[in-house]
Amino acid sequence: MRVEKTLVSTNRIREMGHRPLLVVRDKAGGTPSVAVDAIGCIPGDWVICVGSSAAREAAGSKDFPSDLTIVGIIDQWDEEKNG
Repeated sequence: MRVEKTLVSTNRIREMGHRPLLVVRDKAGGTPSVAVDAIGCIPGDWVICVGSSAAREAAGSKDFPSDLTIVGIIDQWDEEKNG
């Protein structure tokens, strides 16, 4: 997925803490998703995301309310070759 921008959410449930939220897409023109940033990404980064229970654990706890968490930054990705 590729990070598009930061999502600002001033009102959150307490369990989310202050983890950054980012808008990501799996491809140009694809549906945007919101992911918890567990590693410190910036817009334009190509990233690896996990979902479901793995997303909650990667965000810090099995009780964390996340269904998509960024767990890695891809160092090199050619969008034209790799889609």
